[in-house]
Amino acid sequence: MYLSSLSSLLSPINITLAILLIASFFFMRGKVRSDLVAICALLALALCGILTPSEALAGFSNSVVIMMIGLFVVGAGIFRTGLAKMISSKILQTAGSNENKLFILVMLVTASIGAFVSNTGTVAVMMPIIVSMAASANISSRRYLMPLAFASSMGMFTLISTPPNLVIQNTLVEAGYEALSFFSFAPIGFIALSVGIVVLFFLSKLLISKNDSSASNKQKGKSLVELAQEYQLQHQSFRVEVRYDSPLLNKTLAELKIASLYDVSISKIIRKTGNSRFRKNITEEVAGPKSIIQKEDILYCHGSIENIERFVSESNLYFEKENNGETPFAGFQESGIAEVFIMPNSRLINRTISDIGFREEFNVNVLGIQRQNEYRMHDIKDAKLHSGDALLIQGTWKDLANLDNRQDDLVLVGQPLKEAAKVTLDQKAPIAAGIMILMVVAMVFEIVPSVIAIMVAAVLMVITGCLRNVEEAYTSINWESVVLIGAMLPMATAFQNTGVDTLISGGLVDNLGGDRFGDMAPYVLLAGIYFCTSLLTMFISNTATAVLFAPIALKAAIGMGVSPYPFLFAVAVAASMCFASPFSTPPNALVMTAGRYTFMDYIKVGLPLQLIMGVIMILALPLLFPF
Repeated sequence: MYLSSLSSLLSPINITLAILLIASFFFMRGKVRSDLVAICALLALALCGILTPSEALAGFSNSVVIMMIGLFVVGAGIFRTGLAKMISSKILQTAGSNENKLFILVMLVTASIGAFVSNTGTVAVMMPIIVSMAASANISSRRYLMPLAFASSMGMFTLISTPPNLVIQNTLVEAGYEALSFFSFAPIGFIALSVGIVVLFFLSKLLISKNDSSASNKQKGKSLVELAQEYQLQHQSFRVEVRYDSPLLNKTLAELKIASLYDVSISKIIRKTGNSRFRKNITEEVAGPKSIIQKEDILYCHGSIENIERFVSESNLYFEKENNGETPFAGFQESGIAEVFIMPNSRLINRTISDIGFREEFNVNVLGIQRQNEYRMHDIKDAKLHSGDALLIQGTWKDLANLDNRQDDLVLVGQPLKEAAKVTLDQKAPIAAGIMILMVVAMVFEIVPSVIAIMVAAVLMVITGCLRNVEEAYTSINWESVVLIGAMLPMATAFQNTGVDTLISGGLVDNLGGDRFGDMAPYVLLAGIYFCTSLLTMFISNTATAVLFAPIALKAAIGMGVSPYPFLFAVAVAASMCFASPFSTPPNALVMTAGRYTFMDYIKVGLPLQLIMGVIMILALPLLFPF
């Protein structure tokens, strides 16, 4: 009896459900990387004999995974050449200072770009432009950044706009149904964007506080002094002069190791040159490892007063008399300060500033870190960076401007807005545009299979120089997403092998599609699948949710004897349209720090939008794709 109960408990279907529940738990907690969780779940299924080795590895050769890799490379080429930024900034300039016109254009442009390239990359390109345009119109950027993130998900006009679209396409093809066309999602995208514009036009006003409004009337953005005040640099910054007998003389900053010994950072060196008694020339140098300290140099130091005093005393320096407690950044001409945000998929995450070698890598100094409205100005060299962190950086204007080309790792938004609004058109931009158009044409007219069209476009981006080299193409790929999808796709096979999909879909049909609902049964079942998908997406990745629910939706539709198309479209839409949580999609998380949003901001704006979008989609999908 005991052995019989144990055997029943360890049945393949129970093992599969247990692995799914454990994986979902770790997905929701977010403490472990999602790709690692997916790989562990895959290995568990293989070790328990639920999947054969070939079935377990089949996901990594799936056309969905290959297409995603190619799309990351194509998107990187479009961003690297400045094509996306050029188009978006030109269009947004037509808004002028009209607040409502700017809001509508933000939504339209973002959704349009998001239809063809990564929504995370779209937000990274658009964010500094939006900040600049909002400041030029004397309005708070808080009203635009959250709608910006939402619009990037609403632009699901094409088959390649979001991973869930590719997932349901794969499910339909494998089940023997007709493949979707490139623009099958276009009607859904128009409905989603229209609803989003109307609803967010009113809800986005809840994001603007009185303080934001008054501040926006007084300023056009963060100036150098304003940034220094925000990070309270006036209490952390000092100017000291090097004496003729200082032990620092004729040594480089790398040799002196001032940061390690005193927890003091030096950002700039002012040097007096010329021997004329009537005129002295002043040179300004951004401090770096190779900077050499000379007599009478003025050093701009940052740290606590205690550490500065110890550094001054032991190095035979003295405080520069004309400091007067003023921020040392007020007089910068060739250099300045700016703010950058760490991207969700940045390779800098979980690495310290010291490990990264920030100065050597980006040619700028890090002065402070802002995390969840807390400012850290001490011991920053050993602080591990997190997604969404804001860094206060200092360097020459040229080096700060160059960070605009490092959007794989960080987004520059704190530079003076006049600089942030500048757009440089690379000579490769027309080539990138041509490759993109050819790829779309090949997919629309089915000249070659979609996966081949995308891979050809990716290779052309490298060959034609839209990306510097193959290494840059590899680094542009979000491998976490690729591994996540590749490892989760075999979960559908496990569902089929053990009958889990039949169990869940049968339960949905029995409870939501029974005779008691009459002619409304398909609508009730569609609503159940939509909102179950939408709910789960609030806690785990939208791609993983789509992978789990696509086969269930297919099985449920077949069990009821209706077309599976509206149900699979419901899965793709629900997985993409998750707005009530900042952690459901990378764009939502990316704008959280930049917009100074709280979790409740997403609830009061995103949750109503998510519910309204769900109701409208449940009514609209059967009209577009009949049962």
